[in-house]
Amino acid sequence: MHVRKLTSGLTAALAVTFSLMGSQAVAAPAPVAERTAAARILTYDASGSAEFRTAVDRGAAIWNNSVDAVELRPVTTGQRANIRVLADNGWPRAQTTSLGNGTVYMGRQAVDQGYDTIRISAHELGHILGLPDRKPGPCSSLMSGSSAGTACTNPNPNAAEKAEVEDNFGGVLTRTAGAAPLGVVIVG
Repeated sequence: MHVRKLTSGLTAALAVTFSLMGSQAVAAPAPVAERTAAARILTYDASGSAEFRTAVDRGAAIWNNSVDAVELRPVTTGQRANIRVLADNGWPRAQTTSLGNGTVYMGRQAVDQGYDTIRISAHELGHILGLPDRKPGPCSSLMSGSSAGTACTNPNPNAAEKAEVEDNFGGVLTRTAGAAPLGVVIVG
């Protein structure tokens, strides 16, 4: 997991402001130590993901290595999960209930057609993290989903997708334009 580091320039800004206003300038104290902003922790329950369990864990790890503002962790005993992951015979899809919450369906239909399970997992988790489908799209775009074709096995979000998730979870929790709608099923 990456940790976003924030630095405080308030002391320096105040010293400059006071000196510009004609007030007595005082030497700035030593720089403020760096502070880390904790990632928002989302738990996932992959106990119903059957043969896709490893792909789900890999998809979560890919997001954890790609963004700082959110971390996906397996649910622990007695804990309620933000994300449920289930296997079924349909097409892969995600149903969001709110940002960071919902159900991912690892559909066997796409796997039977030759789509990569880790890419499917990372793509569907991307919906839970607030990303919409971007079809048609190139293989370099995780959210292009099936439109990239069965030969595409890239499970990594591109820079724009990473930035959008950072915006969704970093600081103010507001929805951004183009983000995945809540309370709907996104067939990816």
